[in-house]
Amino acid sequence: MKILEVKDVSIRYLTGDFKELGLKGYIFNRLRGKYDVKEFWADRHITFSLEQGDMLGIVGTNGAGKSTLLKSISGTLPPTEGKVIVRGRVAALLELSSGFDGDLTVKENTYLRGALLGYSRQFMNEKYDEIIKFAELEEFQDRRFSQLSSGMKSRLAFSIACLVDPEILILDEVLSVGDAAFRAKSEERMKEILGNGVTGILVSHSVAQARSMCNKALWLDHGKQVAFGPAQDILNAYAHFVAQPKEQRVIPESMEEIQEISKKYQLYKALAAEERAQMKLELKRRNKKNHTHEKLPKEKESLRERRWMEIINAMSEEERQQKWDEYVAPELEIGEVPTELGAE
Repeated sequence: MKILEVKDVSIRYLTGDFKELGLKGYIFNRLRGKYDVKEFWADRHITFSLEQGDMLGIVGTNGAGKSTLLKSISGTLPPTEGKVIVRGRVAALLELSSGFDGDLTVKENTYLRGALLGYSRQFMNEKYDEIIKFAELEEFQDRRFSQLSSGMKSRLAFSIACLVDPEILILDEVLSVGDAAFRAKSEERMKEILGNGVTGILVSHSVAQARSMCNKALWLDHGKQVAFGPAQDILNAYAHFVAQPKEQRVIPESMEEIQEISKKYQLYKALAAEERAQMKLELKRRNKKNHTHEKLPKEKESLRERRWMEIINAMSEEERQQKWDEYVAPELEIGEVPTELGAE
């Protein structure tokens, strides 16, 4: 049974000179037929569905309509056209910093935020120590909230949000809060929640993060749906898309094209990883022979991808298949296809 269905959803914003005119001027101009209203469609004809336990990653460049779509799914912004059918409790973590009072202490704000989320005082008493420990704010409980750094504020908000017990969990860039260690801890906590059969929707600018957590993906571009389906192919094609200079980016027109790009992208990752491994071995031998401490030359990921994709595109179909069978297919069998080359 589908727990979420988005059927041909379009969301429109109306803009006009409301503030300049005032209520009286607005009514007067409307009656005279001189009021100018402009339309902006943030999302247009979005359609997909999720089963229980699915984790959907929504990707797209800034202005793609991702956050607007999440607001519609969470029920805070009804669609202008189409339907959103939700079968279950929804918890949306969209704006972590809202619901706090800067003049109150960390402890007071914890209880305030809990109350706004509908938790009883008894429940918050039981969970308070756990929240503060997870947020790593044991030494700041009596500090005014306004005195905390932005990272600390986000950590507290995320820690409280982790108490939710929904059937559908919506995350909008919330796994990017705090430092690297806290982000890793947050991602693990989300995996625990999702591992209990919760259906999740994640918006993230990190393709690697979406890969590690999602089994389905939705790609949006300027409010239009590019693709929806299994995560790997869509995320690979999107990663290739954003690696190109803006003026050279081309939106795929079909799933077949996305799958073709994805296959080349996986081949590029495998060949680039093999190249890097051989370079490290050669450098190690040279350093040992010459008693030197040379390091591998740095190469930007985007430049490396363009270099390898040019090589792959220049190959014949037979040569590409041969390379695929040699470098990618064996890794696919054990589920270890390289997706990130790591830090230089």
